[in-house]
Amino acid sequence: MDQKFDDIRPFNDAEIPAAMNRIAESSALPLLASYVCPEKPLDEVRAMLRSFKTIKDFQLGVMHHANEQIIENSITQFTYGGIEQLKTSKHYLFISNHRDIMLDASLLQNVLADTGHETSQITFGANLMTHPLVVDIGKSNKMFRVERPGGSIKEFYKSSLHLSEYIRQVITKEHESVWIAQRNGRTKDGNDQTDQGIIKMFCMSKPDEKIAAISELNIAPIAISYEWESCDILKTLELYESQYTKYTKKPGEDLNSIITGILQPKGQVHIEFCAPIQRAELSAFSRLTNNEYHKAVARLIDTRINTNYRLYPNNYIAHDLRFGNKTYSDLYTQQEYDAFKQRLDSLEKYETCDIDRLKDIFLGIYSNPVDNK
Repeated sequence: MDQKFDDIRPFNDAEIPAAMNRIAESSALPLLASYVCPEKPLDEVRAMLRSFKTIKDFQLGVMHHANEQIIENSITQFTYGGIEQLKTSKHYLFISNHRDIMLDASLLQNVLADTGHETSQITFGANLMTHPLVVDIGKSNKMFRVERPGGSIKEFYKSSLHLSEYIRQVITKEHESVWIAQRNGRTKDGNDQTDQGIIKMFCMSKPDEKIAAISELNIAPIAISYEWESCDILKTLELYESQYTKYTKKPGEDLNSIITGILQPKGQVHIEFCAPIQRAELSAFSRLTNNEYHKAVARLIDTRINTNYRLYPNNYIAHDLRFGNKTYSDLYTQQEYDAFKQRLDSLEKYETCDIDRLKDIFLGIYSNPVDNK
């Protein structure tokens, strides 16, 4: 790997032993170990960490097991489909809708590992890379740093180009896949929409060949669907503040969302691998201006994701409640309706808010995917 990417890249295998020692000595390890490895004494967990010599050792020994614990404790059924469209000999740019800060990409890694594919590198927001333990775990898990927009236009351009060059090198020269969300930050309102700015960023590292710039990245869209939306109440409150008062991100908010996403019951969760985008599809856009091309590619990805998004009874219940009809009443049971209504009515405890508006936002999170599909 070119040294110019040392500021954002994950660890390499040579750096794993030192990272494992730091994790083993972390004051937060007892709490983490009690969740990930509840059956093991702490000294045994420390010894296990120190035995890992490669990224693969850590991913299979810790992260894979951690994901299995999450699935066992908070997911009633975890499924996936479309994996047969991927070739183990190829490396992809997985562009996914983004509903949970950590789980979208993390659960994907288990599917890849369990089906004979190599795990992917994962984008990791610089805003989350603050605590040394988080950095060590993230960079040992193939996560690379992505700067959030901010600063001057010149600085943003420079960091975007740097990221674009890094992603291209990982896929075309290092022969690894990459996961990235379709937009900056999670979808809060249920509308999964690819930011054309991300497509523009991909093209920055090959500016004179817009078709090749995208086609050689082997884009494979991914649709992840949660029966119970991750952090649904937190997202509702954030959207309410953004629309009707003034939203200011609170200290520790991202960490709270990560923990809530892990622990909150999610019901069924499904990952669908969409058909990879082919060069022939991109060539149909060759006469478009660069700006129109970026929009067209984003729409192509959106079509794949929205078409393959799995709808659950909650989505249909929310739609009927929001629009005051029973259009989809044959797609859910009374028991499912009552469970969703109970979750909706729990918003009434936020007495300082306009409850009707709060409930409409909540219903939108679940009902918008019905309209989009």
